[in-house]
Amino acid sequence: MSLRVHTLPTLLGAVRPGCRELLCLLMITVTVGPGASGVCPTACICATDIVSCTNKNLSKVPGNLFRLIKRLDLSYNRIGLLDSEWIPVSFAKLNTLILRHNNITSISTGSFSTTPNLKCLDLSSNKLKTVKNAVFQELKVLEVLLLYNNHISYLDPSAFGGLSQLQKLYLSGNFLTQFPMDLYVGRFKLPELMFLDVSYNRIPSMPMHHINLVPGKQLRGIYLHGNPFVCDCSLYSLLVFWYRRHFSSVMDFKNDYTCRLWSDSRRSRQVLLLQDSFMNCSDSIINGSFRALGFIHEAQVGERLIVHCDSKTGNANTDFIWMGPDNRLLEPDKEMENFHVFHNGSLVIESPRFEDAGVYSCIAMNKQRLLNETVDVTINVSNFTVSRSHAHEAFNTAFTTLAACVASIVLVLLYLYLTPCPCKCKTKRQKNMLHQSNAHSSILSPGPAGDASADERKAGAGKRVVFLEPLKDTAAGQNGKVRLFPSEAVIAEGILKSTRGKSDSDSVNSVFSDTPFVAST
Repeated sequence: MSLRVHTLPTLLGAVRPGCRELLCLLMITVTVGPGASGVCPTACICATDIVSCTNKNLSKVPGNLFRLIKRLDLSYNRIGLLDSEWIPVSFAKLNTLILRHNNITSISTGSFSTTPNLKCLDLSSNKLKTVKNAVFQELKVLEVLLLYNNHISYLDPSAFGGLSQLQKLYLSGNFLTQFPMDLYVGRFKLPELMFLDVSYNRIPSMPMHHINLVPGKQLRGIYLHGNPFVCDCSLYSLLVFWYRRHFSSVMDFKNDYTCRLWSDSRRSRQVLLLQDSFMNCSDSIINGSFRALGFIHEAQVGERLIVHCDSKTGNANTDFIWMGPDNRLLEPDKEMENFHVFHNGSLVIESPRFEDAGVYSCIAMNKQRLLNETVDVTINVSNFTVSRSHAHEAFNTAFTTLAACVASIVLVLLYLYLTPCPCKCKTKRQKNMLHQSNAHSSILSPGPAGDASADERKAGAGKRVVFLEPLKDTAAGQNGKVRLFPSEAVIAEGILKSTRGKSDSDSVNSVFSDTPFVAST
């Protein structure tokens, strides 16, 4: 054995050059192993574990590629359909697949069964219109998915089901009209999704009632700029909140957040969303949105309050510290009156008091102290008992006012509808007046009716009966009537004569005329 060991170099040195090259090739083949069969196609450029087959008019993946490649670039080709056979062989170690700028219109289930270990998939700048259910379910370790610059108008709720490790999703430059809320809530939510780009789509509004369900560490990675938003104070308050928290999605694209403001003439104009005097949005609306997002809390005196620290760094390797309005540090495992901090960042105020109101800052830091974030939470403390008594007094006052108004209306209705009919009263009154006028006529006659001649009766038919002003020397108790002496009968008769005859009804009306007639002597 020792002889062979010592003579081996000599034997190798004696080999002819052709045999030496053959031996090297054999050693390379043994090193690669039987699973690494394949060559570099003439249409591609190969560099160890990277293969580039760009702009080669390919319709599918070449079958004779080196199977241990890690990066494959097939961009700028004419691949149109991704089905279960578009990749003829299995690439177990492939982690990056680039298919941008092709003619891909559809993706079938099972299209990526031969590439189960992909971590980055680029399908941008194609002609996809919809993303059907569970087309990426084989990609269990996928972290980055690029679908920007397509024609996608609909996303199935389960389209990204199974992508439990997905961290970045690019959907910019498509035709989406709704924010994909299913990515954050529901059965198919993606818990590791920290970056979502839906900029430059056709989204007119945001689901404000559900956006507060998105954790803070995912919220800061949502990019919305370039969408045709309709101007709304709730959307404005959301973006202002993101801006105050220094979200890069708003800070870096501040001037790209615009909205459409409609005028009375059915014309619209684009205005910047992030401006101080936007639509005169009141503080109550903005604070209401902050309450919905969980950054303004209402506490009652004596009632236990729990406030969570919603930070992007929140995980098992994060330390939390709270700072109160009086700059007092609130730390876990530290005895403090009325306060307690848990290791998950939650702050508990056992019995809130009025002096406990103010702005509390949660400082989250990872164990290496390389990343930290401060979250400000406003706590308002009020007394429910006092508020309830004030509300009771206000209710009593309002009830009293309402009862008085109702009573007044009832009285008015009674007066209007329960008063006797004026027509019947007028008829009775006219009859009474007629009897009184006959009595007065009898009083003013100079003699008995039986002694009057026919000529006198004829002349008397044209006489009018009126009220006369009493004389100054009229004795009391005569009720203002004029005493007619026999010598004055002629004067009174001349006054009461009429040039044309009137009916009895006119005589009755003249008796009760509102304007008195004054007789002259």
